Amino acid sequence: MKNKILTLCVALALGATAISCKEKTKEAAEATAAEPVAETVITAKKYNVDVSNSTIEWKGAKPTGEHFGTIGIKTGELNTEDGAIESGTIVIDMNSITALDLEGDKKLNLEAHLKGTVAGKEGDFFNVNEFPTATFKITGVATNEAGKTILSGNLKMKGIEKNVSFPVTVTSEGDSLSLVCETFVIDRTQWKINFGSKSVFDNLGDKFINDDITLTIKVKATKA
Repeated sequence: MKNKILTLCVALALGATAISCKEKTKEAAEATAAEPVAETVITAKKYNVDVSNSTIEWKGAKPTGEHFGTIGIKTGELNTEDGAIESGTIVIDMNSITALDLEGDKKLNLEAHLKGTVAGKEGDFFNVNEFPTATFKITGVATNEAGKTILSGNLKMKGIEKNVSFPVTVTSEGDSLSLVCETFVIDRTQWKINFGSKSVFDNLGDKFINDDITLTIKVKATKA
């Protein structure tokens, strides 16, 4: 009888752990097949992205710690209809990848590795010589059951295009527009960024790098 009770307790504990893990990954943006890009209607208001006041914050982790930094936006435009985001494109400058948690040679070495400007390691991460930019093209906007605005778009990196969705807050004042997304997670291996991934390579031990990359997008734009 005691063994049966023990078995039941273990099963319940494992079930609770599984539910907890699922809850923690709700923020993950599932990468799906690319979708048709949203068209811009004639009456839409166009806003040009203010690249000097817009950024993408990133964070990556491994068993021994984490790194974080920013990536700049090269160009972009957002189009609205009746005050709501309707379409748009953001071009990301992959050469601008910056690590903010390091200094000196460690900082420069990590940035060079991420960019792929180190001989023999070009393809480990983003390979900026071959793929100097990434793009995000809006495919749709919807409101979920919680009343949040969900922005969907095709994210293209290293020549691979996947559709992702995440919650955003859009505000406007005068000729200015602000778009800030809630922090979300993508699986880098969906774009063949496989270096150090234990889901791709065997026998890495504790020398692996997590597949998840945490992103926060902050965009400021001005009416054209």
